[in-house]
Amino acid sequence: MKSTRKGLRDGDLIKDTYERLNCAECDQVLKKENDPDEVFSVRICPECGSRFKELR
Repeated sequence: MKSTRKGLRDGDLIKDTYERLNCAECDQVLKKENDPDEVFSVRICPECGSRFKELR
């Protein structure tokens, strides 16, 4: 699982005009999944299921 910063650099993610993270393939806004036991959040594309981790 890549980080969101690496996904932006590699072109897997893009930001829209409101600075929201979008999947580059599906052009869908990523959903956030928070696990209280982890240091990071998981960002998931609802269309293709790609997963990216994001430090809180």
